[in-house]
Amino acid sequence: MSAPSFTADQTPRRTTHRASAPRRAARRQHSVARPRRSTVLTILMGLTAVYALMPLAWLVINATKTQKGLLDSFGLWFSGDFALWDNISQTLTYDDGIFVRWFLNTLLYVVVGAGGATFLAVLGGYGLAKFDFAGKRAVFATVIGAVAVPATALAVPTFLMFSKMGLTNTPWAVIIPSLISPFGLYLMWVFAAEAIPTELLEAARVDGSGELRTFFQVALPLLTPGIVTVLLFTMVQTWNNYFLPLIMIKDPDWYPLTLGLNAWNQQASTAGGQPVFNLVITGSLLTIVPLIAAFLLLQRYWQSGLAAGSVKG
Repeated sequence: MSAPSFTADQTPRRTTHRASAPRRAARRQHSVARPRRSTVLTILMGLTAVYALMPLAWLVINATKTQKGLLDSFGLWFSGDFALWDNISQTLTYDDGIFVRWFLNTLLYVVVGAGGATFLAVLGGYGLAKFDFAGKRAVFATVIGAVAVPATALAVPTFLMFSKMGLTNTPWAVIIPSLISPFGLYLMWVFAAEAIPTELLEAARVDGSGELRTFFQVALPLLTPGIVTVLLFTMVQTWNNYFLPLIMIKDPDWYPLTLGLNAWNQQASTAGGQPVFNLVITGSLLTIVPLIAAFLLLQRYWQSGLAAGSVKG
């Protein structure tokens, strides 16, 4: 019970704990179960959703049209004939099924390039975060500088180097540069420094665990959210890579999807070329399906990683 206090005229009064109770109750009304509503934020998020989803909607709608229907109908609405399944069949079989070859090439570049970049980023980030060695600050400055350098600035020097090595016009000209991800390394460095308690590693070493066993059995499970994040970043970057394959590869049999669809798109401007814009749009739709599936399948690792440290026992 609070002690009474006196004003200038010696009138006793109690402290204002009860007076502040309604304000605390009002603040408690906006909880996780009952979030605060904002009309302005709702409108802004709605506009952002429309901006983000409209290109996807345009792609889905126009993938259902024939070549003639693309030119005779409104872009954001369907035409009279529904030709999605025919377009998919033609896309997969056009030009002796070259689209399937481009898809497999892209899958190769992503699995080897993006997967290798993620693995190297995890190893490097863990080592830089949990081990001390001479020149660590120089490595940090180098990584930050590499993040700031755009990939297009390195494309020409990379081409000249690979040309002298005789690796141009081969899959290695795309895979090897994709193995280096400065941003992924920096992200794993920062994540490993916070996600892995040093005391946990020391306890494993005291129990006789070697460094490899400590990494794979103790550290790696804690790094799962960061690994998934880096994997998705590198996968999207490699899947959508256009400029590097453009200067490295001239053989259409080694094209990724980005170069192949661009070749189909430019086919209408060549002498005697047949316009296949409906196949280009359908191929673009098929191209983004694996990326959407990857995000949907891997998002649970983000949620579990974000919630893991939110509540302490």
